[in-house]
Amino acid sequence: MTDYTAILPLVALAGFAILAPAVRALSKSDKATAVWALAGIMLSAFFVVDFLLNNPAGSAVDYMGVVELNSFSALFMLIFLSVATYVVIASMRFVDGEKHVGEYYALIMLAITGMMVVASSLDIITLFVGIELTSLSSYALVAFKKTNKRGAEAATKYFIYGALSSAIALFGISLLYGITTQFSYLLVPGTSPLTFENIGIAVQAAIGTPIQPILYLATVMLIAGFGFKIALVPFHMWAPDVYEGAPTTITAMLAAGSKKMGFVALFKVFLIGLIATKSDWSLLIGLIAIITMTVGNVMAVSQTNIKRMLAYSSIAQAGYILIALPVATVSDPSVAAYGLAGGIFHMLTHAFMKGGAFLIVAALATAALGENIADYKGLAKRAPLMAFAMMVMLFSLAGIPPLAGFASKFVLFSGAIDAWRLTIDNEWMMWLAIAGILNSALSLYYYARVVKNMYVEKGPESRIKVSRAMAVAVGICFVAVIVIGVYPEPFIRACLDAANAFLGY
Repeated sequence: MTDYTAILPLVALAGFAILAPAVRALSKSDKATAVWALAGIMLSAFFVVDFLLNNPAGSAVDYMGVVELNSFSALFMLIFLSVATYVVIASMRFVDGEKHVGEYYALIMLAITGMMVVASSLDIITLFVGIELTSLSSYALVAFKKTNKRGAEAATKYFIYGALSSAIALFGISLLYGITTQFSYLLVPGTSPLTFENIGIAVQAAIGTPIQPILYLATVMLIAGFGFKIALVPFHMWAPDVYEGAPTTITAMLAAGSKKMGFVALFKVFLIGLIATKSDWSLLIGLIAIITMTVGNVMAVSQTNIKRMLAYSSIAQAGYILIALPVATVSDPSVAAYGLAGGIFHMLTHAFMKGGAFLIVAALATAALGENIADYKGLAKRAPLMAFAMMVMLFSLAGIPPLAGFASKFVLFSGAIDAWRLTIDNEWMMWLAIAGILNSALSLYYYARVVKNMYVEKGPESRIKVSRAMAVAVGICFVAVIVIGVYPEPFIRACLDAANAFLGY
């Protein structure tokens, strides 16, 4: 008898997404459509939580060898659904009165469905389909406000860069397919040649053969293709323009959700499919991580627009998270699992830190406050709660204790230090931690500049009223950042369970 447990969260969310435009047409109410979207998100989350509560930490259930629900995929599904929750709540006010509100919520749910498909995928084609579902939905959402020229420009750039990155990644996938067919006699019988397990088998067999150069080319194509998706340097050019031009609630979803999806794809392809060639790419990934965090932070220092500053900050955060990839390749299982758990933990905290920061910008923009950093002068008197929440988000991003960002960076950087101390031939990984610590110190400068404008500089004294929906969405992120920072143990444990399930330990 077929077990549908693995696809129930996906089917539930996709089904609610498909019916959202009809709900809007029948109810003629934007609020009812948002409630419908929240109901779909909650139902999907219920199926995930039900699996976690009724199955041991190491258990897994798959559907026809295409998707699998385990501790790893379930944790990321909950992260993506959390992002969807606060984005939908914030959107109740942000898109109030806009046309095509039903389609707006449908696209958000479809984008999240794509992210969940990537998290649960067992083969690279399913993973690619999930990425494209998210990407196509995101292109439309960035251009949702059709009269906004910046949004149209951002969507055009996003579409062009996204199409290019998808083509590059697909070319790499086609090369991997060619390699797996060369060693089809070694693959698991009755399974797709492009499951991550089969790719790993074929890649291992290809080492030392005449087709090894093709494997190197495929690796480069996949780094470039997925590098565009998560805005790694030098594939980051699109992010500041898109983040600035998109509706700010959608910017929150891109920064807090889509980027995590890209990292999940990187982890699956490189830590399962290409793990046999880790000596060829781990140092390269480490260098890209250091360059990405450094370029992102240096460029953020000179920004005057807060959305562009947060965009470059998001690029830097991608560099931090990327540290987990080479650390997870070390031979010591406990060190590898802890290193990967650090990356997962920072993705969890980043979803609330960065999402919360962008939601505050959206809330203030809805109240007619500008997006320049100078517009935030005197904000502590005009909107004290929003100013305090922004200060917490920014200091958490910088890694100031006792906030969530400090806890996740501590685990992430200590994973690199453990890899340096406890494993052979990984002395260079110490520099990953050093670079992360130095860049975190640099980031404090431009985060503190925003706080200085809010609390020290004088500005207009008229009060700013933020809508209740926006305040609730920001409150979700604020509480998460505080709770995870003060009591990180259960979250670290969940991330370790996810890492062990992913690595098969």
